[in-house]
Amino acid sequence: MKNDQIAVIDIGSNTIRLVLYKYDVKRGLKEIENIKVVARLRNYLLANGQLSNDGIEKLLNVLDTFKMMLHDYGITNVLATATAAVRQATNGPHILMKIKKEIGIDIRLLSEEREAFYGYLAVVYSLSTPSAVTIDMGGGSTEVTLYKDKELMYSYSFPFGSVSLKQQFMKDDTLSSEERNSIYQFAKEQFSSLKWLQGISLPVIGIGGSARNMAKIDQHKKGYPISGIHQYKMKKEDFDEIRVKIAGLSYEELKQLDGLSSDRADIIAPVLEVFQALMDVVESPIFQFSRKGLREGLVIEKIIKENPKAFDKHHVSEYNVKFLAEEFGKSKENNEYFTSLCEKVYQEFCRFSILQFSNESLAMLKQAAKLFYLGEYIEADSASQHTFYLLSNRSIDGLNHKDRIRLALLASYKNKEDFRRYAAPFLSWFTKDELKQIQGLGSLLKFVYALNASKRKIVKDVVIRRNAQIIDVFIYTKGSALAEIYKVNRQKKHIDKLFIEDVNLHFIEGEG
Repeated sequence: MKNDQIAVIDIGSNTIRLVLYKYDVKRGLKEIENIKVVARLRNYLLANGQLSNDGIEKLLNVLDTFKMMLHDYGITNVLATATAAVRQATNGPHILMKIKKEIGIDIRLLSEEREAFYGYLAVVYSLSTPSAVTIDMGGGSTEVTLYKDKELMYSYSFPFGSVSLKQQFMKDDTLSSEERNSIYQFAKEQFSSLKWLQGISLPVIGIGGSARNMAKIDQHKKGYPISGIHQYKMKKEDFDEIRVKIAGLSYEELKQLDGLSSDRADIIAPVLEVFQALMDVVESPIFQFSRKGLREGLVIEKIIKENPKAFDKHHVSEYNVKFLAEEFGKSKENNEYFTSLCEKVYQEFCRFSILQFSNESLAMLKQAAKLFYLGEYIEADSASQHTFYLLSNRSIDGLNHKDRIRLALLASYKNKEDFRRYAAPFLSWFTKDELKQIQGLGSLLKFVYALNASKRKIVKDVVIRRNAQIIDVFIYTKGSALAEIYKVNRQKKHIDKLFIEDVNLHFIEGEG
């Protein structure tokens, strides 16, 4: 048995998935495999409310295949759940017993409330957004929640989803203008029935495949310079523009649309009408995306029950930066020392107004210090390039895309020329003052990194004194600082640019 690996089987109305996760107390939670079968079980619900024999057989065949895969992977730690399609089937209990008898897998049938809860749980533990409305639209149901300051306030499950809306409102695979309006009005009426949703002006966070596809379409449209949709944000006007465009495309055109999975081409248009209706009821200016949903919520709950301190929903980015540093071989002891020294030098620089102090800047500096030159794990000579690529193209829970690029620019800082090259695709994301601030903090990081060149943690203190047109930087060490002196003198140019005055460095050796 592999205790560090957890498998989730998620039986939905549209898809059935087997997702494998690996959890390590030092490196956090990672998805390692994701197998998807588009089963459309909702289409097998008969007029009498039962799931047809064909639908049951399809489900059994998929689960039998999943069971063989789990055997091959050697994983016995399995969380298996079913949602709307089985929940709404009048023969649902019979189906679950049949699965247990013939396949040997215990399936947990989630209530509407638990399904909504797990989506909320995944969002608050993977996004920094403090308050929001979430929507998870499956094939046969739609769950919405409202959370404030990371605490769940309300949740509700509506008995309609992408597949059922298509069955109810659409005559074929292309949405007509009349059908589009009917779906929008229906969804708006449903959402308006919940007073706690009305006019609260919070972000709406979309969970699930259709939401992910919407983000990918927008990124393709804009030529987005980095990968990943988790924590991606769209303004309401951008969302509406794509919604209108999609509504005017035929089914064949939708199948060819960049960013849209072909198996969702027939259901994406009605889904977007529902999202739009929710945004209008909430009066939300932002549509945000979460790649994490029900499955991650299930796993997070299990881990927290065993280790309540495994994650912290109020400090998401801090925890994930720590996990990332561990994954790429950063020594915890060296990291703590380097981060502490960076903070000390930052305070000294701010004391003389060389840099402007802010808690936000200090927090960014400390995060970047933990990941500085992380790319050395791959190759020391090109550590800067690897660091920037890794951090800019990897989702980091708790950091939105702009903050992720800010972190990548800081943690990879080498010199002004490389900084400009890395920043070039993102100039519209930052003001000139923000870029100047990042470059200043990057210079500080590069300078302090040289103060631990031998990785022996011999610098005890750094003190700055100003005398007329001279800045004296006193560096107090315990023992010989031969490697640090050589490295710091090579990197001194980085801090020279921050000062108006001439800078002199003084190494003062104490007892080791």
